[in-house]
Amino acid sequence: MNETITIIKKRRSIRSYENKPIPKKILEELIDCGRLAPSAKNVQPWEFIVITEKKILDKLASFIVYGSFLRDAACCILVLSQNVQFYIEDGSAATENILVAAKSLNIGTCWIAGDKKEYADTVLRLVNAPGDLKLVSIIALGYSHEKIAPKAKRDIKDVLHWEHY
Repeated sequence: MNETITIIKKRRSIRSYENKPIPKKILEELIDCGRLAPSAKNVQPWEFIVITEKKILDKLASFIVYGSFLRDAACCILVLSQNVQFYIEDGSAATENILVAAKSLNIGTCWIAGDKKEYADTVLRLVNAPGDLKLVSIIALGYSHEKIAPKAKRDIKDVLHWEHY
């Protein structure tokens, strides 16, 4: 099987991390993968903020719903977007590229919702983001010692429809 397909099939959300930093060069590589995602009309509306400071990670963990595990992450990436027509689709494509690239480098990730969440404006203010940007997602990252298989997904025969539903 193709290596990319294997990585996609093995990727899962990781919420428990080793106390080990991720090298800056690897983080730059992940952002590079994010910026190469497809976007509507090739607008490329994204901006990325990498947060490695424990003080900021702790603060984020204190108010992000279902994000308390950020305290233990090596870092997180905020995926922001200009307020263009398809910002959520564009930012989500960039997020997925980062998730898959991280898995290929044995880095665990967890996608935390951003857009339309009650904490989105607080996150943007915390990092001094310009007011016209949207928070699409927060990606927690870290090396994981977990060797747990992905949770079962719906079988392909239950989701695949040919020609009509």
